[in-house]
Amino acid sequence: MSQVNLFDVNFNNYDFADLLDYIDDSIQNRKHSYILTCNVDHLIKLRKDSEFRNVYSKAGAIVADGMPIIWASRLLGSPLKQKVSGSDLFHRLGSDFEKRKYRLFFLGSASGVPEMASRNLKRQFPGINVVGCYSPSYGFEKNPEENEYIVRMLIETRPDIVFVGVGAPKQEKWIYRNYLEYQAPVSIGVGATFDFLSGSVKRAPDFMQKTGFEWFWRLAQEPRRLWKRYLIDDSQFVALLMKEYFKQGKRRREGAEMLNSADDHE
Repeated sequence: MSQVNLFDVNFNNYDFADLLDYIDDSIQNRKHSYILTCNVDHLIKLRKDSEFRNVYSKAGAIVADGMPIIWASRLLGSPLKQKVSGSDLFHRLGSDFEKRKYRLFFLGSASGVPEMASRNLKRQFPGINVVGCYSPSYGFEKNPEENEYIVRMLIETRPDIVFVGVGAPKQEKWIYRNYLEYQAPVSIGVGATFDFLSGSVKRAPDFMQKTGFEWFWRLAQEPRRLWKRYLIDDSQFVALLMKEYFKQGKRRREGAEMLNSADDHE
């Protein structure tokens, strides 16, 4: 499967069917890997965070989570197939997880939320197999005892896929530090997915998701928590895009000059 390099990130050019193929292969062959869903916020954080860059360098697959990245890929002449977001995973692949009887574990969000998310999923997919739910304590990633407890729980429940919803980049870093110890075939950070599935947070309408304005909906719902991310940090994406656009233009010009030079010497 081809990769597309944008903003110094090697995206796998996956749609949801491709992602399911990757998950199937990882589970059937008992690999230990993780999937990253890269959005604009990730791209900004990658510029400043060396550990986050290490997380990206070891990922099994990286998919585009957000219409701005899809639009940018088209503008830059390397179109990505589809927006593949963690929040859409169960909507798009829930029936496949159910048919394959994959063992799923939900880690994250507030107390009771992952359990409610699991109950709601089972109304839609009665055979879906959620083998465990856990809401970690605040600051759990820095608490050795809590981390040991979670890893032990994952080893005992033997999930095929671990979904971690504690926000970026915390969830991706936690997976990176621990996935080889608990040895699930697939781990993936899913942000606010448990909140959406449980109904504790309402997701943006479809038209806002498709037009790239889901961020505005989330900002309106949680302005105190999200204003800096969306209005200050993520506004840097425009500058990143322009830099990438001019960088690719320079590469195209240099390539054309090399071809012309080669022709002149024939």
